[in-house]
Amino acid sequence: MSNLYNPNDIEAKWQKNWIEKQPFCASMDSDKEKYYLLEMFPYPSGRIHMGHVRNYAIGDVVARFKRMQGFNVLHPMGWDAFGMPAENAAIEHGIHPAKWTYENIDSMRVQLQRIGLSYDWQREFATCDADYYRWEQLVFLKMYERGLAYKKGSSVNWCNDCNTVLANEQVEDGCCWRCHNEVQPKELEQWFFKITDYADELLEWTDKLSGWPERVLAMQRNWIGKSYGCEIEFTVADQAEKIKVFTTRPDTLYGATFMSLAPEHPQAKDLITSDQKADVEAFIDDVARQDKGDRTSGDLEKKGIFTGSYCINPLNGEKIPVFLANFVLMDYGTGAVMAVPAHDQRDFEFAKKYELPIRVVIQPEGEVLDGDTMEEAFTGSGVLTNSSQFDGKDNETAKEGIATFLDEQGNGRKTVNYRLRDWGVSRQRYWGTPIPIIYCDDCGAVPVPETDLPVKLPTDVELTGEGGSPLASHAAFLQANCPKCGKIAKRETDTFDTFVESSWYFARYTCPGHTDGPLDKDAANYWLPVDQYIGGIEHAVMHLLYARFFTKILRDLDMIDVDEPFTNLLTQGMVCKETQRCEEHGWLYPEQVDDGNCTLCNKPIVLGRTEKMSKSKKNVIDPNQLIEQYGADTARLFSLFAAPPEKDLEWNEQGVEGCYRFLNRVWRAVNDNLELISGVEVPATVSGDAVDLRRKTNQTIKKVSADIDGSFHFNTAIAAVMELVNAIYAFKPKQDHPGVLREALEATVVMLNPFVPHICEELWQVLGHQQGVELCGWPTVDEAALVTTELTLVVQVNGKVRGKITVTVDADKETIEAEALADENVQRFIADKQVRKVIVVPGRLINIVVA
Repeated sequence: MSNLYNPNDIEAKWQKNWIEKQPFCASMDSDKEKYYLLEMFPYPSGRIHMGHVRNYAIGDVVARFKRMQGFNVLHPMGWDAFGMPAENAAIEHGIHPAKWTYENIDSMRVQLQRIGLSYDWQREFATCDADYYRWEQLVFLKMYERGLAYKKGSSVNWCNDCNTVLANEQVEDGCCWRCHNEVQPKELEQWFFKITDYADELLEWTDKLSGWPERVLAMQRNWIGKSYGCEIEFTVADQAEKIKVFTTRPDTLYGATFMSLAPEHPQAKDLITSDQKADVEAFIDDVARQDKGDRTSGDLEKKGIFTGSYCINPLNGEKIPVFLANFVLMDYGTGAVMAVPAHDQRDFEFAKKYELPIRVVIQPEGEVLDGDTMEEAFTGSGVLTNSSQFDGKDNETAKEGIATFLDEQGNGRKTVNYRLRDWGVSRQRYWGTPIPIIYCDDCGAVPVPETDLPVKLPTDVELTGEGGSPLASHAAFLQANCPKCGKIAKRETDTFDTFVESSWYFARYTCPGHTDGPLDKDAANYWLPVDQYIGGIEHAVMHLLYARFFTKILRDLDMIDVDEPFTNLLTQGMVCKETQRCEEHGWLYPEQVDDGNCTLCNKPIVLGRTEKMSKSKKNVIDPNQLIEQYGADTARLFSLFAAPPEKDLEWNEQGVEGCYRFLNRVWRAVNDNLELISGVEVPATVSGDAVDLRRKTNQTIKKVSADIDGSFHFNTAIAAVMELVNAIYAFKPKQDHPGVLREALEATVVMLNPFVPHICEELWQVLGHQQGVELCGWPTVDEAALVTTELTLVVQVNGKVRGKITVTVDADKETIEAEALADENVQRFIADKQVRKVIVVPGRLINIVVA
């Protein structure tokens, strides 16, 4: 065996072995405890990036570790294959989305296999496979039967020039990404899932998911947004119309001095008076082009416009003006806000800008606030003032009293409100799952019969990016017979939001070949829930919430028995790298920089911030090039060692080289000692210096086991193995104790296997084992070997280290002092001096104070 570590040859050998033998395939086994490990599946873009390497390496460590512990591990992989990028590629390059997608899948599968990931490839599927989405269509039909899927009008992004609906990500600064013309809101009939029916259960379970990061749970609680308050009706002046508001602060109602409506509020245009019509409609159009996220930002400049109408405060009969405001959205409450500027900061800023009255109705204890002199809103507790019969009451008591009074007067009622809105699942796109509905002029919307599923996406289409989805003009797809009356009818041409596919794929992995329904209930109940899920925190309130909702749907359809999809969740950090920029040429690739200058213009570059690797910032590292140069094990090791999984990883070329050097040290440690340790038995008992190496081996096993299992402290686990390798190199009497040396080397290989499996399989074979390293099991700690009989203590003289002594663990203070004072090295510093004091710090050091 060569002493030269050649990762390319070794890795190719073992990857071929894994592909041919498929050793990671899982099946149900009642004699073993199951462990389902899953990383969020990728979109098949065609090339993996360092984020993929890190994410999947994290999962692979856990999967391999759990197998070695004896668990029955399910670790599948597939493809989130529908979506906009495939359509965009079809338009740009004239290639069909299916061809583009499946070619990319083939390419990425090879790339993932090159990383050495222990996937059960027999369970692989893509969500664009008809065998997958046919069952999604069936679940939709079941939801439709139960009223959990319905259609209603909703606003979409519309490009008049392209005559098509645009996804939010296709709108750039209010313009179409393709033709760059202005995008307008348009009302279209859309399909929705009634996720709001599950709001309380989704919220309740956020307190039970103890294996999830609190940050994710807090984001979901906020997204669901359950709040208790009052629904209050304000009558429009001189009209019979009423405006409904929801507020959690009925105690401030007497302080309402104007009303704010979302510009998209359905009553907004009815409230516009003729003299305000042109200005208000222009304002509505302007706000419609703004990003909704920006409109909720605290930094947003508050803008509004008076509609010309007034409404009546139901408590004091005051007529207050009705404004449209850019910071009010229809997505929360009723889309109308009773504005109380003295006690709400957004209302305060708005009132100051438009010179609207600020009336204080809650005074803090011991202070008297004046609306004319206030510099910010008072949002705390206090006593009511300017509030008629409620004056003098504390505001918490007044909340209840005012709510009751409104109810008695017929102007309001106590209620619970949710920020969560039903999930809009319609997309006017081609590359997605067809929605199985047929529209008949006589029978209306009719579900496609289950026996006719799947409704397949036609492949003979031409995508131009203009005129909407090609399904609407594809006669063979569009035309169908009504399942009820048999007359000519039309199919639904919308497709599902791709989040629908990713909301249940983890369940289908448990039985991908099942042909009698979406799930084999026995298999699903055996494997589910997923024991460990791994992915980015950016999915906290979309994918993760939808997956929880869909799991409850599948449960209520009696397809599974579990309540939640994922027991534990790890949100890994990003992979980041320093950016480089030229003032003239913008972001630069590393190869465009030479000695601190831009190679395009020879001007000095500007080093930017360390940011997430991004093609647009040109700070990406190609994993394929990295693997070619250093090997997959080095790429894996660096991504796992450079930072804890939940933290961002900063790219460091020196760190990569350091990981490569370490693997070379491990390779040499085994091969240089191979002749000495071959055929040697590991002794049951040891003595002398071998005791220390055995203790170090067992200490490392204990630490690595704890660091991997549950805590995911991979970086410290690897560091511990590095220390063991140092101890192996420092072990001098190896000729006398080859069995202990073999024990340490084998433990090193076994513990490194989850992190760097290729080199470990090779070294395990070199060490003479017939079975693979993963089949040998995870090493157990010999507790007896951890027992320390001696201690090494540092000896200081006047606070400076001058020597070390070794004493028995039960040595008394007098013995320790005597040993320290007698030490040869120490004697040189105290021989001609007076010892004033000897300080013993148990288990650590001795400090001798001399004059």
